[in-house]
Amino acid sequence: METNAGYRRSTGSPRGEARRLELLAVVTDDLAVNGLVDFSLRRAARAAGTTHKVLLYHFDGAEDLLRQAVAKLRERRIENAMAAVAEGPAEASLADRIRVAWPMLTGEEPGLARVLDQAMGLAMYDPDRYRELGRHASEQYLPILVALCPPQWSERRKQGVAEMILSALRGFLLERLISGDEEGVAAGFEALLRALEREEAAI
Repeated sequence: METNAGYRRSTGSPRGEARRLELLAVVTDDLAVNGLVDFSLRRAARAAGTTHKVLLYHFDGAEDLLRQAVAKLRERRIENAMAAVAEGPAEASLADRIRVAWPMLTGEEPGLARVLDQAMGLAMYDPDRYRELGRHASEQYLPILVALCPPQWSERRKQGVAEMILSALRGFLLERLISGDEEGVAAGFEALLRALEREEAAI
């Protein structure tokens, strides 16, 4: 990926910010269709109908643009899952909320799932270069999961349970991708729900 070659950056004016968001939306849609393979500023510029110099005016290089676009795709995933949870009863248990959110993750648009999986792969393959892709994923997901926990729990307990849920769901999604073992993943997911039910029942 190209790096910033010292181009002048946008100063954040309302007009400049509107243009940045417009470019980001187009690049995000391109990622959802074409994935991360061979992503570059020049590819992003072609998708946006502009030049890589224009992108460097609004973004701090290819990796910054990629990070922001992947974050937008995660927002779509979160919005889809939370919309499903919001349709359930307000008094639903944590286990029930996770049960409702799960189909939004397993049945989401294939391009979205592929890109987010590829982003995690990059973070593991080259952590020095792509660590932000993984770190920002946790920063986006964990507060949502913490908010789903019973309000009477301590913050430490909420954080611990949220970490467990995030790690388990990531593992299940990866297992589905690698092995295709839908039955095994479903059994594991049910075990997670039982663990959450026991956690909620505990004093």
